[in-house]
Amino acid sequence: MGTVFSFDLRGEAAAAVDAEAAVAAAARWLHRVDALFSLYKPESEMSRLSRGELTAADCDPLIAEVLALCEAAEARSEGWFSTRYAGELDPTGLVKGWAVERASRLLAARGMGDTCINGGGDIQLSGEKEPGRPWRIGISNPLQPGELVAIVEADGDLGVATSGTAERGCHVLDPRTGAPPADSLASVTVLTRGLTAADAWATAAFARGDSSRDWLEALPDVEAFAVETTGRTWCTAGFREFAQVS
Repeated sequence: MGTVFSFDLRGEAAAAVDAEAAVAAAARWLHRVDALFSLYKPESEMSRLSRGELTAADCDPLIAEVLALCEAAEARSEGWFSTRYAGELDPTGLVKGWAVERASRLLAARGMGDTCINGGGDIQLSGEKEPGRPWRIGISNPLQPGELVAIVEADGDLGVATSGTAERGCHVLDPRTGAPPADSLASVTVLTRGLTAADAWATAAFARGDSSRDWLEALPDVEAFAVETTGRTWCTAGFREFAQVS
């Protein structure tokens, strides 16, 4: 997927002899997703589907699963999440979060219940860091590299996804115009129980720009924090229940 993934396993299960095998299985899953979905690989099924060389019925069932999730996200976001860019089929606004969330479930099924998986800055948490201590995740300041603007604390399942320009430049486009969004947001971070939804909603919110705050407030079980290009910040009503904001 063109990025770095890391696994942090805690608790007694992490010291078990099968922990290494569990991480290896999760890594194999992520490599499988990359092989199927990468648009940087012309031989991937997603690349061939986008070029019209395959139909969805010809592809691995995971392709249809992800495209169905993308279709639902597009409807829920009023079209601000989209898989169509310059005539190509591109589910990358959701598929990484989906892959990481599934990897977390895979570890949990193997008895690893206290985990943090970081896929290029998008994070799926499960359980707790230590008994009685939550996971702590820093949200970077996109305007001041090396600084944090907030710290999220959570125990239990939580997905944390950020869209913005700091790491990769402008890679999220306005689906109505195909151009970069209006210059209002530098980054937006979304919290939901699962990273699949957090990834999609962060993408849609960044594309949406100024109107994203009211839309995010209306989504159930979703909280968000945004940094505007002016340096001003805002958050949804329940965000501070999870976070310390600087």
